[in-house]
Amino acid sequence: MSCFWIHSILIPGFFVLFGFEGFPVISVDSQRSTDNITIRQGDTAVIRCYVDDKVSKVAWLNRSNIIFAGEDKWSLDPRVELVTQGQLEYSLRIQKVDVFDEGPYTCSIQTKQQPKTSQVYLIVQVPPVIYKVSDDITVNEGSNVTLTCLASGRPDPSITWRLLNPSAEALDVGEYLEISGIIRSQAGRYECKASNDVSTPDVKYVSVVVNSPPYIKEVRSSETPVGQTGVLHCEASAVPQPEFEWYRDERRLSSSQSVSIQISGSRTLLVVANVTENDYGNYTCVATNRLGIHNASVFLYKPGTGRDINASGCVCQSFWLLLLSVLSALLKC
Repeated sequence: MSCFWIHSILIPGFFVLFGFEGFPVISVDSQRSTDNITIRQGDTAVIRCYVDDKVSKVAWLNRSNIIFAGEDKWSLDPRVELVTQGQLEYSLRIQKVDVFDEGPYTCSIQTKQQPKTSQVYLIVQVPPVIYKVSDDITVNEGSNVTLTCLASGRPDPSITWRLLNPSAEALDVGEYLEISGIIRSQAGRYECKASNDVSTPDVKYVSVVVNSPPYIKEVRSSETPVGQTGVLHCEASAVPQPEFEWYRDERRLSSSQSVSIQISGSRTLLVVANVTENDYGNYTCVATNRLGIHNASVFLYKPGTGRDINASGCVCQSFWLLLLSVLSALLKC
């Protein structure tokens, strides 16, 4: 009803009252559906209106506000101007378009019979911007974690998450990423990406550190002849980094002339100089931090010992497999 009042009463009254002389335009039936123009925030929009010789007066309106009447500018906005090439065009140009420019624009025509209008709806799209993201956090393994990523844009941006290490696989979609009972493998750098196809996505990152008790993932040694130097390796994963101790027959070892303990981050070496017969045997690596403790055993052996043990196992296993095969064949007979 308000649009009808504007087009049927206000605009004709405006033409009669002011009687300005302007360029004629192509008259368009007011029943025609509104055209849409989509423009990105900050760009320049040109809303077209073309002339012929069938009308005498014309104006541009935004809702009920008059922008131009003929060539007279009524708007105080310096970004708005007319585009008139010769006398065949009566278009509106808006520089540095912003969201408040969105809405209907009407090219209004005065003819001898009745006023007619051509309406265009300006749609302003806004690139995505992440305006709030979770701070970097440190949590204990097993905790529930919620990461937040809030973004604005028009249309509303889609939020996607990825854990960048080790495989950068896509995670949940949405403003909130819920992680129940987080484990150490879920620690790392999380990427939040906001996309709406208006421009390049906006990306922010959250680092998640997961405190975890030690877990010894590797112990090893190599065969060492008498008189040579033996090296025992022990590596553990833990956050914060673990402290290491070495034991031999429940006796805690410390660096001396014959034994050297070296620690570098999550690795430790036990170096036994000038190995004797008494040095061969089982050693225990112990890793501790404030969340827990873990230990593993490793054997220092002389040449031939390790191979003999493994070979004996293989021979024994082959013998029993052969015996079972023979018994199975006899039973079938």
